Amino acid sequence: MQIYKVFIDNKPVFFEINPESTEDFLSIAEIRNGLAEFNNSEFTDLYIEIESEAVFETIFENYKFVEAAGGLVELNKKFLFIKRDGKWDIPKGKLEPGETIEEAAVREIVEECGLATPPVIERHLMNTYHTYRRKEKDHLKKTYWYLLKAGDNNTDLTPQLEEEITEAVYLPKAAFDTIKKNTYKSIKDVLKAINKG
Repeated sequence: MQIYKVFIDNKPVFFEINPESTEDFLSIAEIRNGLAEFNNSEFTDLYIEIESEAVFETIFENYKFVEAAGGLVELNKKFLFIKRDGKWDIPKGKLEPGETIEEAAVREIVEECGLATPPVIERHLMNTYHTYRRKEKDHLKKTYWYLLKAGDNNTDLTPQLEEEITEAVYLPKAAFDTIKKNTYKSIKDVLKAINKG
């Protein structure tokens, strides 16, 4: 069974595709209404069973779909983090036309942190989904996350100020608990993923 975890206003919604369910499925309108109510509720997460991937796509058909890529860069047992809008984050950004997902991940990390040489991708960690609103339009962003290795000449970092990045710093795993107190829930999932595989 496929499960999509989508962060809506930093709260997870789980969409489980289960065509063999014996329960009656909610209509698209019921799901959309439920999502709106969930956004304004005190509930911390939501689970919705749907019959197919087509239903998932229909739920978000009015959203602009955006693909992005980024990753955790490791250097000497420390990991590269940025601070943007006062929150800890991991460098990432949108794919450009004609670019592969892997190329986008490396390019964005170099641009956002000012690395001297591009890091090398070691493995894919996971994908995350989240929604946001910009310019009166709802967006659904899928981000592809990687674990990368930096060369030893990448110790001097320059945060990309025009992207509102105020810090770029390598931190040890021991700092993850502190980072988790001031980051997005999707980033917490990425931090968990580096301990797998």
